[in-house]
Amino acid sequence: MRNEGELVLAAGFASEKGPRAENQDFGGIHLGTPLERVRHGAIAAVADGVSGGKAGRVAAELAVRALIEGFYATPETLGLARAMNDPLAAYNRWLHTQGRGHAMQDSATTFTALAMRGRRAHLVHVGDSRAWRFSEDRLTRLTTDHVRPEPDLRHVLIRALGIEADLRLDHATLNLAEHDRLLLTTDGVHGVLGERRIAAILARRASAEATASEIVAEALRVGTSDNATALVIDIVRLPAPDHDGVFAGLSALPAIEPPNAGESIDGFRIDYVINQGRYATLLAATDSETNSRVALKFPRPSTLSERALRLAFAREMLIAQRVDSPFVLAAHPLRPDRQSALYGVQPLIEGETMEDRLKRDVPPLEFALAHAIRLTRAVAALHRLEIVHRDIKPENVMLGTDGGLKLIDLGVARLPRTEDFAGEDIPGTPGYMAPEQFNRHAGDARTDIFALGVTLYRWFTGKWPFGEQEAFQRPRFSSPAPPSRIRPEIPSWLDDAILTAIQPDREQRYDDAVGLLRRLEGGGSLMRAPPRYVPLIERDPVRFWQLLSAGLALALVVSLLL
Repeated sequence: MRNEGELVLAAGFASEKGPRAENQDFGGIHLGTPLERVRHGAIAAVADGVSGGKAGRVAAELAVRALIEGFYATPETLGLARAMNDPLAAYNRWLHTQGRGHAMQDSATTFTALAMRGRRAHLVHVGDSRAWRFSEDRLTRLTTDHVRPEPDLRHVLIRALGIEADLRLDHATLNLAEHDRLLLTTDGVHGVLGERRIAAILARRASAEATASEIVAEALRVGTSDNATALVIDIVRLPAPDHDGVFAGLSALPAIEPPNAGESIDGFRIDYVINQGRYATLLAATDSETNSRVALKFPRPSTLSERALRLAFAREMLIAQRVDSPFVLAAHPLRPDRQSALYGVQPLIEGETMEDRLKRDVPPLEFALAHAIRLTRAVAALHRLEIVHRDIKPENVMLGTDGGLKLIDLGVARLPRTEDFAGEDIPGTPGYMAPEQFNRHAGDARTDIFALGVTLYRWFTGKWPFGEQEAFQRPRFSSPAPPSRIRPEIPSWLDDAILTAIQPDREQRYDDAVGLLRRLEGGGSLMRAPPRYVPLIERDPVRFWQLLSAGLALALVVSLLL
C-alpha cells in the first residue's frame, strides 16, 4: 500500500529587512511530534506588520505566537478551521483595542497561515501576504489581496488583523499530494518577483531551507523596497487516505446529466461516448490543462440511491490512492477548486473490453492464459488491501492495444472499516454472483473468486458455466462441465483451477486470489502432444454409417449388373 504512516513535512524559513531600518515581518513553523501531527496537525504562518503603526513588528510576532499556542490548546475535535479562527479572533479583538492606545497606536498586521493534518490543509488569510501551491510543476496562487482596487492605491490595506473589531478571515481547504510545495510570502517578495520567477526557483527542488533563502535573496537582488520573507513547506509523505475525508469532499458536488460530445465541463472537452453501463456513463475527453486524453465517468442515478452514488465515487478515489498495481485502473482525484459536479477522471485506455474480444471469438490458449494471470494479479492486489471488487466480469476488464490489461469500475468495491451500501443497493451482476450473494451476502474475497472464476470460464471457452442469467432470475448452481469438454486442448490443471474457483460451496473455493494465481502461474505447460487421428466413426457416427450404407448399396447394384 502506498502512502503508509505519518504525515512527513520539511520546512524552511528566510526573512531579511532589506532596505528598511527594521524587519516588521515575522514567521513561525511548528511541525510538532508525530503524535501532535496526528491529533492536531502542523502549522505555519507569516505576518507583515503595518509600517504606519507604532508596533508593527510586535503586532506581527504576537499574531503568529497567538495562533500557534491557541491552535494546540484547542480540542482537535473542533477541526482545523475552528482551531485557527478562534485564537485569531480573540487576538484581533485585543489588538484592535490596543491600537487605540499610545503604545500600539494604529498597529495592525497582515496574516496568512496553513495548518496541515492527515491529507488536507486549511488556509486562513487576511491582508496582502500570500499563500502559493506548487504542484505538478504549476504554481497556483491561493489567496486574494485585501487592498484598494485603484492601481495607485494597491498598497493600502482594507482588511488586516487589528483594523476592525470583528475579524473577517478568508478560509480555504486543500487536498494535499506528495511532492507538493507550499509557499507563504510577504509583499516584499511577491511585490518584485513575478509568478514565473518564483515557480522557476521552486522547480529546482532544492531543500525547503535553501529554497526559502534563494527566494528572499532573489527579491533583494532585484531591488525590493520592503522586508522580504518566504516560508516553504514540502509535503514529503502523506498518511493513508481516509474514506470519510474523501466522502466529505464529494458531499457538496451535484449529480448531473453527462455532457454531450463537443461540450466542456471543468476544462474537459467531451469527444465521444465510450460506454453506457449499468451504474455509469463513460465519456472520452481531452484535458485542456495537460492536453491529455482521459475518460470521465458520470453516475447513473436510476440504478443507485444518491448516497450510494457518492459512496461509489468516494471508493474509487480512495482506491486510486491506495492500490499500486499495473493491472488496476482507478480514478484520478481532482483539485477541489476545479471539480463542479460528481464524476470521476480516469486515464483513457486504447483497446477493447474482454467482453468485446469474446464477441469475436475465443482467444488462443496462450493469449488467454497470459491475460488470465494479469487479471488474477489485479484481483490479488485488491485482496492484499482487504478490498473486494464485487463486480468482476469481462465488461470490467480492459485489454489495451499495448498488450496490457486493466481491471476497471471500482465504484462498488467493499473496503475494510468503511460504510457500505444499504441492503437494497448491494452490487453485483447476475451470472457472476456467488450463491450466497442471492441471500444478501455483502461480498468478500470468496465471492470475488467466484466472479473471477466465471469470467475465466467464459474467457477460455466462450460459454457460461451455469448458463447466462437475467436480473430477475435466481440461477441453479449445478455441477458445470469442465472447460476441457468444450475446448479439448485445455489441460487438466487449468480445468481444476477454474472449477475450484466456481464451486457453489464457498468453503470449497480459494480463500483469495493469491491461491488461484499460484495455480495459473505454476500449473504447468500448455504444450500438448499432437492430437491422435480420430476416425470418422468416432467423430461422426451417423455420417459413417450413411457412407457405409451407400457404399454397400452401390456394391450390390454393381454385382447385379455383372
